Amino acid sequence: MSERASEPSTPSATVTAAGPKVVLLAVIAVLVLAADIITKTVAVAQLENRAPLELLGGLVYLQLVRNPGAAFSLATGYTWVLTIVAIAVVVVIIRVARRLRSVGWAIALGLVLGGALGNLTDRIFRAPGPLQGHVVDVVSLFAPDGRVWPVFNMADSSIVTGGVLLVVLALLGRELDGRRTSARGGAEEGADSA
Repeated sequence: MSERASEPSTPSATVTAAGPKVVLLAVIAVLVLAADIITKTVAVAQLENRAPLELLGGLVYLQLVRNPGAAFSLATGYTWVLTIVAIAVVVVIIRVARRLRSVGWAIALGLVLGGALGNLTDRIFRAPGPLQGHVVDVVSLFAPDGRVWPVFNMADSSIVTGGVLLVVLALLGRELDGRRTSARGGAEEGADSA
């Protein structure tokens, strides 16, 4: 390895190399946010004060649930705390994005960011008021009213999918900056785009 290759890159080179991956992260986040807002808007317009709509022979039910808590309706009395946590997640993802050189990490973080922004939008703009808004959940699996599986929305699905992908990437030794970590714990030579 040459001495020049082992020198750390300049900040401008780092931003340039991360650029396409940051754009991918941003596009995914915007698409997830848009899909989440659209599905929630349609759900409020079409499902308010109506019985759950059965689909696929009862595998899926669409119904409107306003959730003051976190996933699985946990922490229902701490809506403002959940809002602050969501803001912190968004800030952390934006801050680490400048080191991003992995397509896999860009996709995963884009899903998490879009989902966090979707639910955060509800917490800020929906009743009962700013930082205490209830999240609109729409999908119930196997039975209405979340009896078998908690009612969820597009943002929740994106957060869970992105989180699972992050775990898989970590288990495979894929780093945020594109490097692969070997089973021995050290970084392997070269960057990988996955």
